Amino acid sequence: MTSSEEFSGHQFPSVTDLPSWRRAGLRYYPLSFYLKERFGQKVWKLSLDAGCSCPNVDGTVSTEGCIFCDLAATAPSRRLGLASRDIPAQIKEGIARVGKGGKISAFIAYFQPGTNTHGDLRSLAQLWEEAASHPQVVGIAVGTRPDAVPDPVLDVLADLSTRTWVQLELGVQSAHDRSLAWLRRHHDAAASWDAIRRAKARKLFVVAHIILGIPGETLADVEVTARRLASLGVDGIKIHNLHVLRGTDLEELWRSGQFRPMDRQDYIQAVVSFLECLSPSCVIERLVGDAPPEFLLAPEWCLEKTTVIREIHEELERRGTFQGSRFEPER
Repeated sequence: MTSSEEFSGHQFPSVTDLPSWRRAGLRYYPLSFYLKERFGQKVWKLSLDAGCSCPNVDGTVSTEGCIFCDLAATAPSRRLGLASRDIPAQIKEGIARVGKGGKISAFIAYFQPGTNTHGDLRSLAQLWEEAASHPQVVGIAVGTRPDAVPDPVLDVLADLSTRTWVQLELGVQSAHDRSLAWLRRHHDAAASWDAIRRAKARKLFVVAHIILGIPGETLADVEVTARRLASLGVDGIKIHNLHVLRGTDLEELWRSGQFRPMDRQDYIQAVVSFLECLSPSCVIERLVGDAPPEFLLAPEWCLEKTTVIREIHEELERRGTFQGSRFEPER
């Protein structure tokens, strides 16, 4: 055996210098592996609802909303009327639901539905502190938009990070302004890069949500997004395929034939190419999006999430490649 491995035209250092996930025989760096390494045990996320709205809906930046979004479809708390429950009650219910009868005892409080930095900062900070104080909560995750994280918000989160692990999730979606305009995000890519830089400067764990299958985006465009995020040092990525939910404006485009979801095989190819361009240290939190069957209209393969993830693994193996095999660190 030689002291290096070679694939896809690149050489990796000796086995002892490989990332831990590579030494474990994995082809990308999954969230479950990262959490087990960081906390020494299995950790699950609890979705919490702070009742936040969205500046893209309430008129702060627009009333249109994103073309793909239906908050009721993506947020169980809104469907089930749980958004008004206090945070301790939501945590208790969440632990009972996903804690597997006590087998899992460590959780991340994930403020998920809506834009969770959009609102009165003092009130939001109190909710975050309340969640962090729960004895079984080992960290906080806050989902938001790149244009909704002014410095005072980041300062509060940075202060909280001195007492618990804090993850900031930003809906970046794409590096291309034309794609963001088509999605009706009402922010540009520059807002994403600025938010990432300011959050990273405060040593927050930053996760970028991205969407594959946006009309007009080529595989080269997808790789540009991956390389841009890698250059900014994002800590994690959530990859979603653009899918059609009932009741959204995207449904109208789909029904009229103006939008066609990405083919399953094309999506698998795009995900693998995206992974290849990322840094090996970037945690992969999601490989494919999903939605409740009663809301999902297309593509149907979204309902076969486990199979799609397996096929992504198989494509990585077929190519003989890994996350980061085409990563280009800044010199």
